[in-house]
Formats: sequence, structure tokens, C-alpha cells
Amino acid sequence: MTTIDVKSRFEAKLLRPAKPGDDKSWAFVVLPKEASDQLPRRGRTTVEGTINGQPFQATLEPDGQLSHWLQVSSALLDAAGAVVGDIVTLELAPVKKEPEPDVPADFQEALAAAPEARTVWIDTTTLARVDWIHWITSAKQLKTRAKRIADACDMLASGKKHVCCFDPSGYYSKAFRAPEAGSL
Repeated sequence: MTTIDVKSRFEAKLLRPAKPGDDKSWAFVVLPKEASDQLPRRGRTTVEGTINGQPFQATLEPDGQLSHWLQVSSALLDAAGAVVGDIVTLELAPVKKEPEPDVPADFQEALAAAPEARTVWIDTTTLARVDWIHWITSAKQLKTRAKRIADACDMLASGKKHVCCFDPSGYYSKAFRAPEAGSL
């Protein structure tokens, strides 16, 4: 990674998620609203930056409050010399070009089976693809996810390049939130 054009510099406390899932070694930081306001969008946004001087690139998640949160892996914690409960210094800037999102296997299969949808998919912008995938993967139940994949293929096949009726920030639907902080 090259030197970043810092847009935001702030201090934040490393929090432990109350429900970390299978990997209990990660932490997270909720961005102050002022830092989030410097980003190009309220939905998923990829940034490059430093935490305690340690460079990283990551995709910030929307917190449903018109801000973002950052998942900090155990490897990044170790590299930054930080532990849960520490106050860390972060510097962030949006990447110059949003990286292509990973397309989930079930959606890849559906696109392969729907050539008209695949054609439009290929012709959409990277940010639109990020939103399509976020909409699909944010489903809480498998049947909802399957329906969203089918609906996505139908919408794409009809020429829609952007997912409709989806608030990528989670603000209006409260679909997205930062993790609940557990005890330190």
C-alpha cells in the first residue's frame, strides 16, 4: 500500500463484540460521525488507512445510524500492538477505486443460469455490484436469500442495473447495525 491521502484522523476504543461468532479474536471500532461524513457513501465503503501506524485496507460496514464500523482482525490487532479496550489512532481515506466484490457461489450459479441477467451484471458499476451483493448477503434466512437471488436475476434480466428498494446505509430500514459491544 502506498501513502494514503488522509481524510480522517481520530481516536476510538477497540470493542469486543458480544456475539463474535466462531472467531472470537476480532474487535471492532465504530467511526465517529465526523469521520464517516468524509466518506463517499453511507453504504459499504472500502478504505485504506492505518491503525496505530499499521497500514490496512478494509471494507467498512454501515451502522444504520448514517455512520460506519470497522472489523479489526486479530492479525491487524497484533500488527498494531493493540488489544480490546485500547484507545487506538486511526487514519482513513476512501480507496481511489472500489475493489470488485466477491460474488457468492450461489449467486454466481444463478447468474450463469440466466444469461440476460449476467450480461447486465457485467455492465453494472462496481458500486452497484457491491450493493446487489450486500442486499443478497444481508438476508437473515436462507429462503429470503434464495428469493433475493431469484429477484436479482429477474431485475437484472429486465435491465435494472441498481437494486431497487434497498437502503445500503440501513438507516431507514434499520437492517444494518454495528455489533453490540460485549464486556471487555
